[in-house]
Amino acid sequence: MLFTFIICSSLSVNAQSFSDLDKSPMDAVMVRNEDNSPLVRIIYSRPFKRGREIFGNLVPFEKVWRTGANETTEIRFYEHCYVNGQPIKKGTYALFSIPNEDEWTIIINQNYQDWGAYNYKESADVLRFNLKVQETATSVEQFSISTRPAKNGAYLFMGWDNTFLRFTVKPDPSLFPEEIEVEDDLPAKTQTSKKTKKTKRFLGIF
Repeated sequence: MLFTFIICSSLSVNAQSFSDLDKSPMDAVMVRNEDNSPLVRIIYSRPFKRGREIFGNLVPFEKVWRTGANETTEIRFYEHCYVNGQPIKKGTYALFSIPNEDEWTIIINQNYQDWGAYNYKESADVLRFNLKVQETATSVEQFSISTRPAKNGAYLFMGWDNTFLRFTVKPDPSLFPEEIEVEDDLPAKTQTSKKTKKTKRFLGIF
């Protein structure tokens, strides 16, 4: 009887075993307005440094990068915004980048439902802007995206190894007034005034 119980228990454990954790686990960053309504959400995977040389080696210079690992990094704007001073309509996009030693090109692209950057098409770009590379105080082991509040919006930070970059997101309900906005997948929200909403912090910085 004891022997039978041990065999059954072993079979039960094996049947319920799970695969190992992803080497580049998925994470999300959420930026909310002061009234707790969503402003920006980023879904991305977070590769580790693991002693490797990152930029210019593992992540080549002058090539389009998925800005993370695994699936294409997804960025959703819940309101019309200025991204680093450029207007963008609310919606869901891909967040690509082109790293270089001193300056990166950040790309917001329409094709967000993809794997990596293998099917990237420049013709689907919505906007591009350049950011100066800055050096972190200490090495960042795992690729990270974080946020801090800014005047009338938020700063978004991206960092890995000894490199980080920063850009701004600022909502502006007066953008694209000619459009009728319909969002079937979002619950109805209480109308807010046309003043720019204040944004509160959700995650720390490196």
